[in-house]
Amino acid sequence: MNLKQLIDENEMTDTEQGPEFDALARRALTHWNAERAELDLIKHRENAVYKVTLPGGTRRALRVHRANYHTDAELRSELLWMQALNDYGVHTPEVIAASDGSLFVRARANDGDQSYQCDMLAWVDGAPLGAIDSRSKEELSTLADSYRTVGRLMAKVHNHASEWLLPEGFARHAWDIDGIAGQSPFWGRYWEFDALSPAQVDLLQAAAEILRHRLQQFGQSPDRYGLIHADFLPENLLTDAGDVKLIDFDDAGFGWHMFDVATSIFFFVGEQKFDAVLDSLVQGYRTERELPEDHLALLPTFLMARGLTYIGWLHTRRETDTAQELTPAVVEGVCALAEDYCS
Repeated sequence: MNLKQLIDENEMTDTEQGPEFDALARRALTHWNAERAELDLIKHRENAVYKVTLPGGTRRALRVHRANYHTDAELRSELLWMQALNDYGVHTPEVIAASDGSLFVRARANDGDQSYQCDMLAWVDGAPLGAIDSRSKEELSTLADSYRTVGRLMAKVHNHASEWLLPEGFARHAWDIDGIAGQSPFWGRYWEFDALSPAQVDLLQAAAEILRHRLQQFGQSPDRYGLIHADFLPENLLTDAGDVKLIDFDDAGFGWHMFDVATSIFFFVGEQKFDAVLDSLVQGYRTERELPEDHLALLPTFLMARGLTYIGWLHTRRETDTAQELTPAVVEGVCALAEDYCS
């Protein structure tokens, strides 16, 4: 079983957000004058996602965000970027403003409880693009088609980010050197993960030292660095009647375009189909935007960067069922990647 299958199988098991959110979600609905809507929990992992069915049958998605992951300014910026991408022609779920015009609200289950950010999006029908675990030649062909679409849309997102004048107050986290391998990485201090042996910590730190040096040399000029989605996988592209919508901007922030590329193909590292998937993504990307060979040459560095962030993710969520199930496979895979990288 590969890493992606493990993540999929554990998607619904986390309870890190703690309290039952139904009462909180009900309170949030009042901000959209939707008290009479039906409410069904679809997913509860990083965020809790509810399907909202209004009395007339219109469906929407209510998101209750994990506490303290993004500031209010950061969440507002995420929603503004989604709206701007829609206007640009990269389709994302429509943001449904609250009755007072706010893009999101804060709600509590009961008076005095912690408040949570809640927003509402138009419901997106459709199936995830492609099948990441394809095995036959026919399925590999489908997978290649999917990754050409991934590459094309990724390039359009990068084009938009390069041209877009950021609104006043725009704020998002950064997948920069500090955010990936600094003293306080965005997804956690990976080297403190107690599932790592001292030798594995030394190995990852050696890889991180090389990585920091190469990223500093690469630089952050606009042709290679800007706003990125940071989770550009086929399952975050939903297709319906020929339309493709990009979803799940939770991890979006400032970073290298190649970090998006590395994220998209990370789960194929070590598999025979890796080269075919990468080639397809690059073909699609280059239909919309230049991707220089010297940028592609740094792919091992960005795969290593992505691996370090996944170790940090497990460290900061180590009490969850998902992290406990994923830890052995992720640690083994990332340490193998680090050995190759350091050699």
